[in-house]
Amino acid sequence: PRAIELWTEAAELGSVDAHHDLGVAYYHGCGVEENQPRGVRHWQEAAMKGHVTSRHCLGLAELDNGNYELAVRHCMISAKMGHEKSLNVIKEMFME
Repeated sequence: PRAIELWTEAAELGSVDAHHDLGVAYYHGCGVEENQPRGVRHWQEAAMKGHVTSRHCLGLAELDNGNYELAVRHCMISAKMGHEKSLNVIKEMFME
Protein backbone atom coordinates (compact mmCIF):
# COMPACT_ATOMS: atom_id res chain seq x y z
CA PRO A 1 0.00 0.00 0.00
CA ARG A 2 0.98 3.57 -0.64
CA ALA A 3 1.01 4.50 3.06
CA ILE A 4 3.64 1.84 3.79
CA GLU A 5 5.78 3.14 0.91
CA LEU A 6 5.53 6.73 2.16
CA TRP A 7 6.19 5.80 5.80
CA THR A 8 9.18 3.70 4.72
CA GLU A 9 10.60 6.60 2.75
CA ALA A 10 9.97 9.00 5.66
CA ALA A 11 11.54 6.56 8.14
CA GLU A 12 14.63 6.30 5.95
CA LEU A 13 14.83 10.10 6.12
CA GLY A 14 14.70 9.94 9.92
CA SER A 15 11.03 10.45 10.79
CA VAL A 16 10.32 8.94 14.23
CA ASP A 17 6.56 9.16 13.60
CA ALA A 18 6.99 7.10 10.43
CA HIS A 19 8.97 4.49 12.35
CA HIS A 20 6.18 4.36 14.93
CA ASP A 21 3.48 3.99 12.25
CA LEU A 22 5.47 1.26 10.50
CA GLY A 23 5.85 -0.48 13.85
CA VAL A 24 2.08 -0.50 14.34
CA ALA A 25 1.47 -1.68 10.77
CA TYR A 26 3.96 -4.56 10.90
CA TYR A 27 3.29 -5.62 14.49
CA HIS A 28 -0.46 -5.85 13.94
CA GLY A 29 -0.48 -6.67 10.22
CA CYS A 30 -2.34 -3.51 9.16
CA GLY A 31 -1.96 -3.15 5.39
CA VAL A 32 1.05 -5.48 5.34
CA GLU A 33 1.75 -9.07 6.30
CA GLU A 34 2.15 -9.30 10.07
CA ASN A 35 5.80 -9.28 11.08
CA GLN A 36 6.10 -8.59 14.79
CA PRO A 37 9.92 -8.57 14.96
CA ARG A 38 10.01 -5.98 12.19
CA GLY A 39 7.36 -3.92 14.00
CA VAL A 40 9.40 -4.03 17.20
CA ARG A 41 12.52 -2.91 15.33
CA HIS A 42 10.67 0.16 14.03
CA TRP A 43 9.41 0.97 17.54
CA GLN A 44 12.96 0.58 18.87
CA GLU A 45 14.25 3.05 16.26
CA ALA A 46 11.59 5.58 17.24
CA ALA A 47 11.93 4.98 20.99
CA MET A 48 15.70 5.51 20.89
CA LYS A 49 15.00 8.93 19.39
CA GLY A 50 12.54 9.84 22.14
CA HIS A 51 9.18 8.73 20.70
CA VAL A 52 7.13 8.12 23.85
CA THR A 53 4.29 6.08 22.33
CA SER A 54 6.77 3.74 20.64
CA ARG A 55 8.42 3.14 24.02
CA HIS A 56 4.96 2.33 25.44
CA CYS A 57 4.31 -0.08 22.55
CA LEU A 58 7.63 -1.83 23.26
CA GLY A 59 6.45 -2.30 26.84
CA LEU A 60 3.16 -3.82 25.66
CA ALA A 61 5.00 -6.10 23.21
CA GLU A 62 7.26 -7.36 26.01
CA LEU A 63 4.22 -7.86 28.22
CA ASP A 64 2.59 -9.94 25.45
CA ASN A 65 5.75 -12.06 25.30
CA GLY A 66 5.85 -12.60 29.06
CA ASN A 67 8.99 -10.48 29.56
CA TYR A 68 7.58 -8.63 32.56
CA GLU A 69 10.82 -7.07 33.78
CA LEU A 70 11.56 -5.55 30.38
CA ALA A 71 7.92 -4.49 30.00
CA VAL A 72 8.13 -2.59 33.29
CA ARG A 73 11.37 -0.91 32.20
CA HIS A 74 9.88 0.32 28.93
CA CYS A 75 6.66 1.45 30.62
CA MET A 76 8.58 3.23 33.40
CA ILE A 77 10.54 5.20 30.81
CA SER A 78 7.43 6.24 28.90
CA ALA A 79 5.54 6.97 32.15
CA LYS A 80 8.38 9.27 33.26
CA MET A 81 8.01 11.03 29.90
CA GLY A 82 4.34 11.68 30.69
CA HIS A 83 2.60 8.74 28.99
CA GLU A 84 -0.33 8.08 31.32
CA LYS A 85 -1.32 4.76 29.74
CA SER A 86 2.12 3.40 30.63
CA LEU A 87 1.55 4.29 34.26
CA ASN A 88 -1.78 2.44 34.15
CA VAL A 89 -0.11 -0.64 32.64
CA ILE A 90 2.44 -0.68 35.48
CA LYS A 91 -0.31 -0.33 38.08
CA GLU A 92 -2.27 -3.21 36.51
CA MET A 93 0.83 -5.43 36.41
CA PHE A 94 1.45 -4.98 40.11
CA MET A 95 -2.20 -5.47 41.03
CA GLU A 96 -2.31 -8.94 39.43
